[in-house]
Amino acid sequence: MSEVETHPERLDRAALEALQTRRLRSLLNSIVPQNEFWKAKLDEAGIESDSISSLADLHKLPFTTKADLVADQTAHPPYGTNLTFEPLNYSRLHQTSGTTTGQPMRWLDTSDSWEWWMQCWAQIYRLVGLTTEDRLCFPFSFGPFIGFWAAFEGANRLRNLCLAGGGMSSQARLKLIADNDATFLCCTPTYALRLAEVAADDDIDLSQSSVRGLIVAGEPGGSIPAIRNRIETEWGARVFDHWGMTEIGPLAVESVGSPCSLSILESECIAEVLDPSTLEPVEPGQQGELVLTNLGRVGSPLIRYRTGDLVQVDTDPHPDGLALTRLKGGVLGRSDDMITIRGNNVFPSSIEAIIREFNSIVEFRIEVSTERAMQNVAIQIEPVESSWQQGSQELVDDLALTIKSRLNFNAKIEAVSPGTLPRFELKGKRFFRV
Repeated sequence: MSEVETHPERLDRAALEALQTRRLRSLLNSIVPQNEFWKAKLDEAGIESDSISSLADLHKLPFTTKADLVADQTAHPPYGTNLTFEPLNYSRLHQTSGTTTGQPMRWLDTSDSWEWWMQCWAQIYRLVGLTTEDRLCFPFSFGPFIGFWAAFEGANRLRNLCLAGGGMSSQARLKLIADNDATFLCCTPTYALRLAEVAADDDIDLSQSSVRGLIVAGEPGGSIPAIRNRIETEWGARVFDHWGMTEIGPLAVESVGSPCSLSILESECIAEVLDPSTLEPVEPGQQGELVLTNLGRVGSPLIRYRTGDLVQVDTDPHPDGLALTRLKGGVLGRSDDMITIRGNNVFPSSIEAIIREFNSIVEFRIEVSTERAMQNVAIQIEPVESSWQQGSQELVDDLALTIKSRLNFNAKIEAVSPGTLPRFELKGKRFFRV
């Protein structure tokens, strides 16, 4: 078997598109009419699955949104109707951390669909340069949130030593990493910084640890220069950004030769970048919404799923010589998170990027309120102990000035005492509309 057959991420563009076409046809044949969710969507759109014979026909298929999925699961609890097989065929359940309804969205996988997850992670590990000698630590509590469940099992399938850090304090996890000479860490950007904070309190120099790489996901940060630079400085290790969703799968990662970008696993999905208003393709290199069709999760597939994530395709050749589409700067923001302050369109990640440039700020909270039809931003910052003791007004003034000069609006900033703001193990919740 050739290298490109065992390493589909190395297929050329023509071979990738031929594979995508075959897998799309196979997927449609497998789910219609067995899958009630997709049969109803195609019937409503007046589409016969047999009419989709090439990638050029993809635009005929209807879009899917998170609201569609939530409504389906609300109407048909607990799992909805996006099930291609009888319930006895499903062996894994994962769920999101919550939706606008206050209820988590549940997702079932068959053993075959879970095997697809493993194949995705095998590609991810190759793209980040994992070797057989690497040891991976997963410093979080394993639960129904998918987190890095598949990453753990995927590395285990490759026969790497995998360290589970559930039910442990941050101090105990740092000891686990040190005692076992872990070389890769899989966690959120938030928790990478939290571990660094704990290490500093305990006089541990993480830059001298055995860790050489951190695969971060679950929230923005891995491709935001200020945040990744802070993590890399604290750990003395390379950050690799990763993107995925519970409902769509693990479908993009930063490769060794292409920092601050995401390479899409196009053997496992079809990616579109569309104008979120018109839903038409944007010009190459222009910002648009990422829309994905996963091709291997037959038991509960998603077709033309609107992720809500705003991205920009990098039009330069891939530095690693791959044909995979790259997203420049990773995920740039979410269409539903954008706020307008004094006529300026701002994403919370843009504010966070500025805050993370200040090493004396360990945590923060952003609140957006509306007064007389105008949006206002209030930020609480928690300085390190030394900055708090020396007086934090200068820090507040410097941050306010930087936000004003970069983002063109005035933010109300307040410093709070050390230990006031919450710490997070998984996704950090720092942005609130009040």
